[in-house]
Amino acid sequence: MASETLRRFVCLCRYLQDPCHVARFQQFCGVRGTFPKKTTEASESDAKLAVNGVCVGQCQEDRAASGDSAHGLPGQRLRKSLNAAGDVEPEECPAAFPNAPSGREAERDSKDRVKPLRRNSLTGDVGQEFIIENRFLFYLFTIGTELGNEMFFIVFFPFLMWNVDPYVSRQLIVVWAWVLFFGQSTKDLVRWTRPPSPPVVKVEVFYNTEYSMPSTHAMSGTALPFSLFMLTCSRWEYPFMIGLSLALFWSVLVCISRIYMGMHSVLEVITGFLYSVLILAVLHPLLDDIDTFYLSHSYAPLVVLLVHVGFSLVAFSLDSWSTSRGDTAQALATAVGAALASRLNYQLGLQPDPPEEALPLTLPLIDRALLARSILRLLVGVAVLLAVRAAMKVVAIPMACKIFGVPSDDVRKARQHAQVELAYRFIVYGTVAYCCVFLVPLLFSFLGLS
Repeated sequence: MASETLRRFVCLCRYLQDPCHVARFQQFCGVRGTFPKKTTEASESDAKLAVNGVCVGQCQEDRAASGDSAHGLPGQRLRKSLNAAGDVEPEECPAAFPNAPSGREAERDSKDRVKPLRRNSLTGDVGQEFIIENRFLFYLFTIGTELGNEMFFIVFFPFLMWNVDPYVSRQLIVVWAWVLFFGQSTKDLVRWTRPPSPPVVKVEVFYNTEYSMPSTHAMSGTALPFSLFMLTCSRWEYPFMIGLSLALFWSVLVCISRIYMGMHSVLEVITGFLYSVLILAVLHPLLDDIDTFYLSHSYAPLVVLLVHVGFSLVAFSLDSWSTSRGDTAQALATAVGAALASRLNYQLGLQPDPPEEALPLTLPLIDRALLARSILRLLVGVAVLLAVRAAMKVVAIPMACKIFGVPSDDVRKARQHAQVELAYRFIVYGTVAYCCVFLVPLLFSFLGLS
C-alpha cells in the first residue's frame, strides 16, 4: 500500500514537472516562440522529452538500472526517481516549431516580436526572440516577476521602513534573507535544470543559469506578503479579509508569472510555495525574539556577522558559480546591514517602536500632504541608496580583486570568483542596508521630511 502510494505520488510529481505544461500555458497566454523549424525526425525525438530534457528512452534505461541509482549527484538521483517511478508516458507537447508565417501575418509578427527580459551581462545569455499576442498578460506577469527582483526590494523595504513601520520592515528583511538562503541552497543540492527550450519559450533569461528546484521567486513571493499580513493584522487596524486577499493575490501573481516566463515547471512553483509555508511556520514565532536579540544583546553584532557570513560561505561552497550565489549573499548582507543599523538606532534612541499599549495602530488619513511627504521621502531616499550602491560597486570589486589576487581587468570573470563575489555583495549591499536604516532617516530629519 505504501509503495503504491509512493509510486502514485512520484507519477504526479513527474506529471507536474513536464515542460509541456509550461509550453501550453504560455501558448494559452499568447506567447509564441520563434524556434527554427526542425525535421520530422528531430521533432519526434523532442516529443519524447520528459523531465528536464531527459528522453523517455533514457528514463527506461534508468528504470532498468535502478540498482545503480545510489551513484551520481543528488539532483540526478532525484530526477531518475521521478523518471523511473511511473509507467505514464509524457504527453506530446504543443507544436514548438510553427510553420513560418508569410505575407501580412509575417509583417504583424515582426511587430510583436519581443526580446527576453533582464538579459544577464555576466553570463552573456541574450536568449531568443518571441512573439507576444496578449500584451495585457505580458505586462501583468512582468510586474509579477519583478516582485521578486532586486529593484523591487530596493524600493519595497525602504518604503516600509520610512513610511509605514520600521518594526515590520526589520522582521520582513529577516524572513526574506533566510527564505532566500534556504531556497537557493536547496536548488544547489537538488540541481534540476530549467525547463528545456524548446518547447518552453524563455521570456526571461536573467536566471537561466541557475538551478530551478524550488522556485525562489515563488518562495519570496509567498513568504513576504503572508509575513507582512501576519505581522500587521494584529498591529494595525484594517479589514482582515482585505489584507488576506492582497497577500494571496500577490503570491499567486508571482507564482504564475514564473511559469509564464518559462523559468519554472508547475511542480517547482508548487514546491516553492509549500517550502516557504514550512519555513514561515518555523521562523515566524521566533521573529520577536530575533529582533530583541539584534537590538539589545551585547554580543549581537558579532553573532550577526559570523552567522550571516558563515552561511554565505556554505552557500558558495555548494556548487560552481551562478547568479544564485550572489543573490544569497546579497540577501544575507542586507540582513546584516539592517540589523547593525537597527541596533545603532536602538542604542541612540532613534526611531523608537510604539509602546504595546498604543497597539493596534490606526491607519492615518491619506491626504495630499501625507502623500506628498511619503513620495518625496521615497524619491530622495531611493536616489541616495542607488547613488551609494553605484559608488560602492566602483570601490568594492577592485578592492576585493586586490585582496584575493584576482585580475580585475574583466569584471565579469572577476565576479565569478567566490571570494570576490562574496566580498562584493557584503560590501555593497551591507552598506546600502545600513544607509537605508540609519543614515537616510537622519537625512530626512535634516531636510524636515521626518
